[in-house]
Amino acid sequence: MSFGAACDQIEAVLARRGDILQEVADVKTFRAALQRLREMMRADVWTAEGRSINLGRYVRAFDSQMRLHGFHALHDWDGKAERVNEETIPVDVLNFVAELRGDEPPDRTALAILLDYHFVYVLALLSLKIWDHIDADENLDRLDMLLRDVQGAGGSGQRFAADSETLLLIATSHYELEDGAYDRLLERVRTLNQAHRTRIAVSHAASLGSHLRFGFEATYGRDTSVMRSDNVADYPWLSFSLATLMGEYMRLRDAGVQGIERETIVEALLSGLSPDARAFVGNHPPPALAAHEAERLEFRDRFEACRDDLLPEMEALRPSLHAYSPLSFFFNFCQNVLKGTVVDALLRGAAWPLSLNDLLTAVPRDAQGDADKQALAQTLMGYARSRPDRIRGRLTPVIVYDPPAGRQAFAVTLRKLKE
Repeated sequence: MSFGAACDQIEAVLARRGDILQEVADVKTFRAALQRLREMMRADVWTAEGRSINLGRYVRAFDSQMRLHGFHALHDWDGKAERVNEETIPVDVLNFVAELRGDEPPDRTALAILLDYHFVYVLALLSLKIWDHIDADENLDRLDMLLRDVQGAGGSGQRFAADSETLLLIATSHYELEDGAYDRLLERVRTLNQAHRTRIAVSHAASLGSHLRFGFEATYGRDTSVMRSDNVADYPWLSFSLATLMGEYMRLRDAGVQGIERETIVEALLSGLSPDARAFVGNHPPPALAAHEAERLEFRDRFEACRDDLLPEMEALRPSLHAYSPLSFFFNFCQNVLKGTVVDALLRGAAWPLSLNDLLTAVPRDAQGDADKQALAQTLMGYARSRPDRIRGRLTPVIVYDPPAGRQAFAVTLRKLKE
């Protein structure tokens, strides 16, 4: 049951995706094809041309182990029933599509997207296991190669994540009962090399910024103290992300590096600071950061040392009403953003050329990419409005794209950073 053996099995299944899809789709209706695919997804036994690859024993063992650590990487939390869903997230999505499109002829593109979505979650589960076998950095690189395979020429064309570091975010981006699980995982993340830590920091700072901005507006009634007390697992991760990014910014600045690489770091810093800048640059940090005070102070000192360079670079990222900005995009959990993107692709029968990471950044700026991001963000908000959650007694969409709110978030953040 080694990590490497599981990767070998996944690689073997991915090499046979065409044969698997041919066998699944050889029926009269889309519903029947989805039923065949669902059986394979549930068992993780992949059959084509009379040959089977049993990945299920690895998935079940790893999932059981991670549940003991407090994570349910494959399964979402049902807030109304207050329990973990029985079906995996990809199977839940499959069932939803079957209800809406079941009577149509089999859609091979949609089947391929579902198959790839399933394997993204298997890889996300494995991202929590990289520390268990030999070298965690090498294991994360192995997952990166598998992720490129999933999203490569032999796949559906759907983009899910930019890198293996984002798989950690996907695996943990839903409610878990045990906050301590996030603390233990963060200590493991700190052992990774600088390149991996930096990529984790970029995606987590942007995602947590959007997540907390959503909570500030929708869940906590614009009360920062309530937001701080209800997110004791998020603030240490945000502290780690900001401190890591600040160190990378100083390295790039001192080396005279300009362009996209540096702009990406500046944007991630801005996103991470946007929900609660005073928690990191002020004198009254939240209790959740008490155990990380040395890290917070190091971040604050470095920020002060770089303020004259950094603030003008942040100013260049001021959101426009007409161009995409991640500050205008906020949500409850980023896995719902990915889920919504996949659902829309499945209902249309056409893959989106955008990953979750693409919606967390406006860098680099180009006209077509900008238009695609705005279109996807508005599409996701439309779905969220049609199926709102009840938050604080009000029906509320859990994904919002609001350029005026993005401009306001930017202005408030810069004002706090200049105090």
